[in-house]
Amino acid sequence: MTFPPVRPVIEHLSITTVDLPRAVRFYDAVLAPLGLVRVADYDEPEGASACWGPPGTIPAPEGAIGAAPFWVQLRDEPFMPPPGTHIAFCAPDEAAVAAFHAAGLATGGTDYGAPGLRPHYGPGYYAAFLQDPDGWRIEAVTFV
Repeated sequence: MTFPPVRPVIEHLSITTVDLPRAVRFYDAVLAPLGLVRVADYDEPEGASACWGPPGTIPAPEGAIGAAPFWVQLRDEPFMPPPGTHIAFCAPDEAAVAAFHAAGLATGGTDYGAPGLRPHYGPGYYAAFLQDPDGWRIEAVTFV
């Protein structure tokens, strides 16, 4: 089956942290197997931040819309993510899902579901789930 090119629906998504260096170490590690790298660091009045996207991209408006979609921003006070909130990152294959999960556990994340098929989500749904050090639930998913 062939699908048409996908247009980004979300330009970017930003989550919060109380420890930006820790969050940067964590997300550098878990996003690398998915082909995403840190593409920018900012020191903004409302809090320092970092963002990730494919290598060689930069955030809009200087870069392409949706090119650097994931951000983490420093905040002074902890924020508890609302129940049910999670972010699912696309993974190129099963090995990347496993590497995402292993990297997360090695850098302070908590297991929320080991790599494996999730047939209750649909045929070929292969994913792993983590909770980052700030309590955000994240997932890497591919389809096999």
